[in-house]
Amino acid sequence: MTALQFGLVGVRDRAAAEAVEALPIDSVWVGGHVASPSGAPEVLVALAGLAALTERVRVGTSILLLPLYPPAIVAKAVADLDRTTGGRITLGVGIGGEYPAEFEACGIPIGERGPRTDEAIGLIRRYWTAEPVTHPGPHYPVDGVRIHPAPLQPGGPPIIVAGRKPPAMRRAALLGDGWMPYLYSARRYASSVQTIRDAAASAGRDLSRFEWCAFIFTNVDDDGDAARAETARFLGGTYRQSFSDMLGSVAVAGTTAEVTAGLQAFVDAGARHLIITPATGERWWTVVQRLADSVFPALTVDEEPS
Repeated sequence: MTALQFGLVGVRDRAAAEAVEALPIDSVWVGGHVASPSGAPEVLVALAGLAALTERVRVGTSILLLPLYPPAIVAKAVADLDRTTGGRITLGVGIGGEYPAEFEACGIPIGERGPRTDEAIGLIRRYWTAEPVTHPGPHYPVDGVRIHPAPLQPGGPPIIVAGRKPPAMRRAALLGDGWMPYLYSARRYASSVQTIRDAAASAGRDLSRFEWCAFIFTNVDDDGDAARAETARFLGGTYRQSFSDMLGSVAVAGTTAEVTAGLQAFVDAGARHLIITPATGERWWTVVQRLADSVFPALTVDEEPS
C-alpha cells in the first residue's frame, strides 16, 4: 500500500505553523506574483518566510512563475533555502499568463513563457550540481557559470510542474519530477495522469519516482450547502468570475462525507499528494482541523495508478 501525503496552503504565521506541524500534514505551500491585482507577495520571499516558520514539514511553491525569473536567481535562492531547511524544499513551477502586466514589468515576452520555462528547468538542475555550467541558450546563454554550494537534497529539490493544459502535461512528463494541476475534477485528473504516462512512455522516461500532486480547493462544514456557497464566493474573489455553476468540477466542498468521497475520487484517479487550499476565510483553522481529524484518516490507496 502506498502512503498518501497531505499538503496545505494558507499558513501565514508561527502559531498556525506550529499547529499544523502537530497534525498529519506533510507539506505547506505558498504562491505569489510580481504584479497581480491582489497584491500577492513575491513567491521566493514568501517561501523563505514560510520556511522560517516551520521545522518538520516540506515547504513548496504553488507556484513560482518560472519565466519571470532568471534561472540563476531561482537556482541560487532555492539551493540556499534547501540547505537552511535541512533539505525540505519543493519547487513548484508554472508559466502563468493570467496577468500580462507581470511579463511587461519583468521584460519578458508573454509568448515566450513556455519555451523559457522548458529551458529554465534543465538549466536550474545543472546549476544545482555546483559545477561550472555552459549553456548556449537561446533564452539563457551562459559560459562557465558556477552557482554553489549545491542544495542539500541530492540532485536538488523536486521540481513539480503545475498547469491545466496539454503543454503543461507534456512538460511534467518530460522535464518534471511531478504534476500539480489545479481547478480540476477527479475525472480530468485521471485523464491527465494517462496523458503524462503516455508521453513519458513514448520518450522512454521512468516515472517510478514521479510525484502525483493535486491542488484542490476544499471546504467542509456540517451544512454542505453553506460550504459550497462559501467556496463559490472564495473562488469568485480569487479568480474574478462566477463559479456557482461549475463548482463540482473545480473544487471539493460539502459535508464531511461528501468531502471524503470527493477527495477519495482524486486518490482513485491517481493523486498521491493532496495539496489543500481551504476555500474559506475566518473558518480556515476549523476546516483544516476537520480535514485532519475526520477526512484524511478515511482516505485509502491500495495500488499505484495504472
